[in-house]
Amino acid sequence: MGMYTDTERCVRAVQSKDARFDGWFFTAVLTTRIYCRPSCPVVPPKPENMTFYPSAAACQQAGFRACKRCRPDTSPGSPEWNQRADLVARAMRLMADGVVDREGVPGLAARLGYSTRQIERQLLAELGAGPLALARAQRAQTARILIETTPLPMADIAFAAGFSAIRTFNDTVREVFALSPSELRGRVPRKNHQATPGALALRLPFRAPLNPDNLFGHLAATAVPGVEEWRDGAYRRTLRLPYGHGIVALTPQPDHIACRLTLSDLRDLTVAISRCRRMLDLDADPVAVDDQLRTDPLLAPLIDKAPGRRVPRTVDEAEFAVRAVLGQQVSTAAARTHAARLVTAHGEQVDDPEGGLTHLFPSPEALAALDPASLAMPRTRRTTFTTLVNQLADGSLQLGVESDWSETRARLLDLPGFGPWTVDVIAMRALGDPDAFLPSDLGIRKAAQELGLPSTPAALTARAAAWRPWRAYAVQYLWATDSHPINFLPV
Repeated sequence: MGMYTDTERCVRAVQSKDARFDGWFFTAVLTTRIYCRPSCPVVPPKPENMTFYPSAAACQQAGFRACKRCRPDTSPGSPEWNQRADLVARAMRLMADGVVDREGVPGLAARLGYSTRQIERQLLAELGAGPLALARAQRAQTARILIETTPLPMADIAFAAGFSAIRTFNDTVREVFALSPSELRGRVPRKNHQATPGALALRLPFRAPLNPDNLFGHLAATAVPGVEEWRDGAYRRTLRLPYGHGIVALTPQPDHIACRLTLSDLRDLTVAISRCRRMLDLDADPVAVDDQLRTDPLLAPLIDKAPGRRVPRTVDEAEFAVRAVLGQQVSTAAARTHAARLVTAHGEQVDDPEGGLTHLFPSPEALAALDPASLAMPRTRRTTFTTLVNQLADGSLQLGVESDWSETRARLLDLPGFGPWTVDVIAMRALGDPDAFLPSDLGIRKAAQELGLPSTPAALTARAAAWRPWRAYAVQYLWATDSHPINFLPV
């Protein structure tokens, strides 16, 4: 069971206002009927008046309302959903990606290969709420963001947040926040509303510490021209989304990531936020990760020097897999050039009044339709590329948030030209496996040698058993010993 069942530990976290546990569990106060995050700044209630729930949806279902001070619905997500590979975790990742709103609970179940009843039973057992209640809590949070950051009419907000009727929207907002939509908007200073139509300014929370160097350095150094850029201290990129497309600018700040989003369809807001959080690994629990890796005396100095490294991931798993193939046995610069050519020839054009982005990365369908002879790469790699994009396009290979990690690894290893390095890079950065490891990577072997760790793949893998389940984070710390641009924030 989750942490919320350990009453003593939860009470201690609330009494010490420990922000590390925000999103792990929620505190509901029996006397006030309000629920809070563990770090709520108000005086903690008496332990006998506290009860604990695993999700905001469970609190709402039990008749508690969100605290107006600590805004528990804006906590970072539970780190469990991105570090686990089981059914509940895969369902939670899919729901964050908006699947229940778009396809209903039957769509969620179909993607996971289970019956709706099995999904509902497992979510209820672990989260205290079924998929509809969890999706409703997410809709309420999306509605709140739009109410507070845009001047949009309430009817437009209700539609964009996924509500089927304005009345349901009004009732849900009032029930969850104990305020009507117009009262919620009235609490926000007017200057917060964005003048540019469709441009939203949001704060993405995370658990401290966060080291932005390798995270943003990696994304900026490997950026594909036209799709990504580093501009004015922000990583910017185009997003292919279920209802349209978007452009996001992400800027690291000391206590949050500033996020500026422009969307062609506001119904994509929840998905866009979820994908950006996932790309920046913002739901991680860095203290737990770093504590585990510090137990190795040769890793400890790297972690003490720059704690809180995240694993840079992706907003589009299929795109990342294609780019991993383009990057096989060539330099970062050559891989970017290859990708940029594909983007110009086969990507859909977008308008970017605030910067220099020009295209969406081509879809697998567009890449499957191209003439392989036009690819400037060796014949064997051409076969690797065409096999991959054909399987992504026809759906026989699934790399989405719902994918089963071990099954997907096996499928990738069966493809021509896919060795352990390519598969593990995809597992680490696209599938999000926190334990993916690259013992044969040249940068890793060099770092291992310099630190006095074993440097042959077999011996390093044996040593790394003690770093599990966080070997993908160990990879970031080892890579960071090099002076490659991926390890530094661009100036």
